[in-house]
Amino acid sequence: MAWSDEVADGDIVEHYPHGPCGCGADLGQAADLGVTARHPQIEIPLVVARRLQHHLHSVACRCGRVHTATRPAGVPAAPVSLGVNLQAWCVYLLVVHAIPVHRVAELVASLTGAEPSAGFVHALISRAAGAVASANARIRTLLTLAYVVCCDETPIRVGPKKAKKYLLVACNQLLTWYMLGGRDMATFKRFVLADLAGVVVHDRYQNYDATDLGTRDHQLCVAHLLRDLEDCAETHPDVRWPRQLQMALRGLVHAANLARAQARDAIAPGTLAMFVKMFRGGVAVGLSQVKRLPGPAKTVTQPAGRVLLEVLRDRAGDVLRFAYDLRIPPTNNQAERDLRPAKTQQKISGRLRSEKATEHRYTVRGYLSTALKHGLDVMTVLRDALLGNLWMPPDPVTT
Repeated sequence: MAWSDEVADGDIVEHYPHGPCGCGADLGQAADLGVTARHPQIEIPLVVARRLQHHLHSVACRCGRVHTATRPAGVPAAPVSLGVNLQAWCVYLLVVHAIPVHRVAELVASLTGAEPSAGFVHALISRAAGAVASANARIRTLLTLAYVVCCDETPIRVGPKKAKKYLLVACNQLLTWYMLGGRDMATFKRFVLADLAGVVVHDRYQNYDATDLGTRDHQLCVAHLLRDLEDCAETHPDVRWPRQLQMALRGLVHAANLARAQARDAIAPGTLAMFVKMFRGGVAVGLSQVKRLPGPAKTVTQPAGRVLLEVLRDRAGDVLRFAYDLRIPPTNNQAERDLRPAKTQQKISGRLRSEKATEHRYTVRGYLSTALKHGLDVMTVLRDALLGNLWMPPDPVTT
């Protein structure tokens, strides 16, 4: 923490020596020489839940009509309820930090003195998902209209012990949208891909290229390609083409990042030409050294690196698209970052019991992730959503 002299008067705690001096005099009667040392400390007040009682008064107008005060937002018509701040805390701990339901109830009780039941805490997931549903639908719509969308998927344990689902994410630097499903074509048809108008950045999973999902431009994730090339380098330690291809791709990524940092619209032509030539040369050499084996693809296993080299040859435009258009990221790292909370949740909480509750969880997670990407305070937008004051992602800025 940085030093600051800006401290409110009420936040200053004065300390004086006390007790007797060596001479026997009481230090409480000694002359004050002023402050000789300062020790700032960041502290939070103890949080104690208070019981608020809302009295709704009625008044009689001169005309005879009687008017009763409106019940405040967030106060249900129930004998006793938990306030929206406590509800937001519970949802935040559940969704953002993946804390199990019973532990959330225990944690809130320990920190505040309020004692929400596990059933109440669990029901908040559904309520929060309903509160942000319209914003979540807008996020999906905005993604289908975006110029670039990063996509990825990860296995997730949901339902019965042997059941496995996939959590899919579509995102960019401002938006995040999740969908629970499988890794099959039926799921991908319900995913954003069928409606997507822009470039999709992905890891080469075959469903992203399915023709019945429509045609669009692709950017194959360079990070995945570099890892595959590392495997080739270990499998073929005596050849140079894997390292040459890695050098070319890394050089282009660095050049693209540098151009963006310098507010330029493109990579310097000479740099671009040099690395593209290095890339194409590496692919040609690799294909000449790793020969394709004849026979049907389903029955013949090709030598290590052959299929990758054919992808680099046949889809060079999809590999190098980022180098010609700086609006396109070279990797789908954004999607992997947005999926990381799901992997963390699996490690912390294990299997999720209900598919519906899991869908609700990631509906809220996508909304909060989007709000965070817009620089908003997560607790504020969550509390406002529970009160019915839903924040909506704005229209994209066009230039």
